[in-house]
Amino acid sequence: MEIRLSNIHVILLIFTFFPLHLHGQKNIDLTLESAVNIALNNSYRVRQLRLGIERTRTRLKVQRTGLKSRAYVNLRAPEFKAISDYKWNSTLQRDEIVRQNIRLWQMNLAIRQPVVLFGYPTNGYLSLNNKLYRYLQRDGTHSLNYYNRYFLEFEQPLFKPNRLRNDIEQAELELQRRELEYIDDLVDMIRDIADDYYRLFQLTYRNKIYSSRVKNLEQILMIAESRKELGEPLPMEVSQVKIEIANAREQLLENQSIKRMEYTRMKQRLRLDKNDSIFVDIHTHFAPVKVDITQAIEYGYNLRPRLKLLRINERRNEINLENTKGINSFGVDVQMSYGLEKQDEEYQELWSDHNNSYSVSVNAYIPLWDWGQREARIEAGKINLKMSRLTIERSREEINTEIKNAVSNLREYQKRALSMRENMDMAQEISAISIEKYRKGEITIQNLLQNIARQRVTELNFLKAYLGYRHSLLNLMVNTYYDFENDKPLIEQFGLKETVVNKKQYRL
Repeated sequence: MEIRLSNIHVILLIFTFFPLHLHGQKNIDLTLESAVNIALNNSYRVRQLRLGIERTRTRLKVQRTGLKSRAYVNLRAPEFKAISDYKWNSTLQRDEIVRQNIRLWQMNLAIRQPVVLFGYPTNGYLSLNNKLYRYLQRDGTHSLNYYNRYFLEFEQPLFKPNRLRNDIEQAELELQRRELEYIDDLVDMIRDIADDYYRLFQLTYRNKIYSSRVKNLEQILMIAESRKELGEPLPMEVSQVKIEIANAREQLLENQSIKRMEYTRMKQRLRLDKNDSIFVDIHTHFAPVKVDITQAIEYGYNLRPRLKLLRINERRNEINLENTKGINSFGVDVQMSYGLEKQDEEYQELWSDHNNSYSVSVNAYIPLWDWGQREARIEAGKINLKMSRLTIERSREEINTEIKNAVSNLREYQKRALSMRENMDMAQEISAISIEKYRKGEITIQNLLQNIARQRVTELNFLKAYLGYRHSLLNLMVNTYYDFENDKPLIEQFGLKETVVNKKQYRL
């Protein structure tokens, strides 16, 4: 099985939303794919991020529900007033104190619907209303009146920001931001897990190298002792080999100790049971990956959340600027109503012989002077918008540079890994031939030990080049959000492509 990032997309898509429960002792063949799977399913951070998305999606639902009709009743049941207040008397052309002593029972029933044209809210409202009240003026005659009115009312602000539409768009942008940050955080987690996994891979592979060296030296010691019995080798050859074996075993034991600690740390990181056993597959076969640098840069621009998040921030600043322009600005409110009404001293007479009723009002707000407050506020919003656009421009340049460097590193480490794999095969072959030649007495022990040491150095250099290749491939994937080994966008691995909302989705 290859140690690579292949099939992460399949594993994440299948298991991200289905928790993996680990019970009892288990033997786990740990690959990068399985490590990512276990970590994401057991991570509290992932759960918090998912809950954050659900909370934001619920808030968006709240805003979109504002586009639908709602019905409500206002009651004044009762309202008693026995109070004196001054009022203007047009007959006397002066204010006079009037004593009020009233009993009022009133109900207002309304069904209110935002006006949506061609799928877009207009910031206006259309409502169907019923107003009914019982009014008693206790002035010695107990004047009692009943009133009933059915009417249709239309309200429309003009020359003002569309707050209803902007609030919905802000909620949609917030959901987009949450989902993009969720993907970004998951990729950061994958990168951290990959670093830990390749650390384990390195220690496990080194263990194989050191074990192989000990095995070769033990074989050489057996040959040297057999030749000593025949009186062929120099007396110091056996001692030299024993010293080499002791040093090799010490190096192996030190590596095993570090390896045990790292394995324990990995189990804690993955939140596995302490009795579970994990095993790392250290196969190093890989196929060269070809990367078009121009296409990689386009992936970095279009797939990576970084620019998308900055564009969301830019759009939010545009909306804030639009709302800011509406503060203390010219505006008009148009209100019209038409209906039927009836007033009578008898309640039973309210339901027939209605009179037509209507109203039209146009209220305009005209700012005259505010000492430049509005202009200063708008200027600050424009500067903020310019800053966000400048950040986008700078980030594009940084992404361009990062991807070019990542592609260069990938090509360099891929070339080095392929070359060192050939050198490692040759070094292993030379060591095997050298052992046979030493058995036949054709080379000295010094030459043999040099070849064995050269094999170890070559194997370690291959391991370094191979891990460099894997890290550079991982770094390119993180910078472009594209899996070049499997030729697939990384964003599809998280199952969120279909959940990102449309910024202009206002239709009911």
